[in-house]
Amino acid sequence: MPFADLTPATAPPASRRAMEAVTERLGYRPAAVARLAASPHALDGFLRISAIFDACTLDPLSREVVVMTMATRNECHVCVAMHTAKLTALDADPALIAALRDGTETPLPDERLDAVRRFTLAVLANRLTGAPVDEQLAAFAG
Repeated sequence: MPFADLTPATAPPASRRAMEAVTERLGYRPAAVARLAASPHALDGFLRISAIFDACTLDPLSREVVVMTMATRNECHVCVAMHTAKLTALDADPALIAALRDGTETPLPDERLDAVRRFTLAVLANRLTGAPVDEQLAAFAG
């Protein structure tokens, strides 16, 4: 059963303030927020983790490369759409956006961002085994 897109009027009371705050900050209500609002705890967790990630040392464009790499690998169409909008708002190169949306491992137009993408792919590929990703880490840190 798919999740419904809730509004502040249809969401549980505990989700309403967060939904309104996100809508005010972004100028729209992302589908992920509208769907997660069914569970105030899930919505709160998502927003907290997002805030922590936004505060990391990666620049905004690199963060979006990480998220879009994961979204395309996981075939999360809602995530791809939401982060395409974020990349567009960041004035990302349309060729970069297209390459990330494509989901292939064709090198990105920016070498630094491609290292971020390759490292993310390596971590995802080795998530179950914990195998080292030394080569990708060196390129990422380089």
